Amino acid sequence: MIKNLVVVALLSAFCRISYAAETDSITPTAKSRLTLGGYGEAVMSRMFYSNNYKRYTNAELYKDDKGFGQFDLPHVVFFVGYDFGNGWSMNSEIEFEHGGNEAAIEIEEEETGEYESEIERGGEVALEQFWLQKSISNALNIRAGHIIVPVGMTNQHHMPTEFFTVYRPEGENTIMPCTWHETGLSLWGQTEQWRYEVLFVAGLDADRFGSKNWIKGGAGSPYEFKVANSYASAFRIDNYSLRNIRWSLSGYVGNSAGNSLKKDAYKNLKGNIVIGAFDFSYQTPKLIVRGNFDYGHLSDSEKITQINANTRKDSPSPKTPIASDAISAGLEAGYNLLSANREDALFVFGRFDFYDSMFRTQGNIVDNDCWERRVLSAGLNYKPFRDLVIKAEYSHRMLKSQYNNEDTFSVGIAYSGMFK
Repeated sequence: MIKNLVVVALLSAFCRISYAAETDSITPTAKSRLTLGGYGEAVMSRMFYSNNYKRYTNAELYKDDKGFGQFDLPHVVFFVGYDFGNGWSMNSEIEFEHGGNEAAIEIEEEETGEYESEIERGGEVALEQFWLQKSISNALNIRAGHIIVPVGMTNQHHMPTEFFTVYRPEGENTIMPCTWHETGLSLWGQTEQWRYEVLFVAGLDADRFGSKNWIKGGAGSPYEFKVANSYASAFRIDNYSLRNIRWSLSGYVGNSAGNSLKKDAYKNLKGNIVIGAFDFSYQTPKLIVRGNFDYGHLSDSEKITQINANTRKDSPSPKTPIASDAISAGLEAGYNLLSANREDALFVFGRFDFYDSMFRTQGNIVDNDCWERRVLSAGLNYKPFRDLVIKAEYSHRMLKSQYNNEDTFSVGIAYSGMFK
């Protein structure tokens, strides 16, 4: 009898412990200090134009080409953040771009059509962000490490759920680094109607500027470190005082000549870069309108072009002419065909882009007209939830009359959000 009572008591105690464990597991707990998230895109495209590298030098020969198709993973990013307490926090983002490790072979369309090994940065993966932050108040936060340079609309709003097109807006993504991230220091803060940010970062590297992408290649580093003989500053201001409207100003100033391992080659040159950008958004459950305008100037562009043209064949420089000025402007609008009260949304959208990576040239540099482009796009975005989107788009890229226009149809799936 006593033995049976002991067994019953032990079983009862065990059941109570098990029940307590189960109920504890479903009882809400304090907010975790660890944050996990990310974003990603998968795309299928069909291009109705030639991909031959001579299509801009002998356009008539490739007018009737059947085109080509491709699958792509433009960006897959994993986010890890941690709140240490007392205002201290950490954030990091690891990015896999185009599904690879940032080393690839491509046919260079700007010059001879050679197969070129393209290395955007040293290492196997791209570290898009890694910073430590001390938050003193909402109006003052200090951030140090590898940070986003929020110049232009796309760099600040680069999640795939923040634009309608399948790929990031073409203009800003051509003439500027995107997403632009550098190592440095940032001060930022926000109030009910304003947000500001000022940055001190490493400068761009002039030996990787070129015709097609202007200064875009100068971000990051092909080496295991970032050369920082020259520095730069940037800022961004956002205003939210008007209902449903955000408008923003941003800019960048920095030297680029000599910010490479070939410092002596750029002796007595500054290669100063000045960029000014304006962007806005109007957003309601039924209508979204976004727009941007960006203008940039590079001093000493003719001399930098000459220096880069004389670099070794195995250098990372494109060795192509560089413009003194580049421009980008874009406008998109989308209308939700479903009821505003529903959780899902179906937007029909249109977008127009104008951009020219050789808008102005200096001295004897010849302006290559093939880099002046206008793009009309239209399509659908279906969002089952806020952080998930299925996209379809048809775009018509219009070049100068001596070249062939370029049409593309793309479909894609994308997400962005926090998992924990």
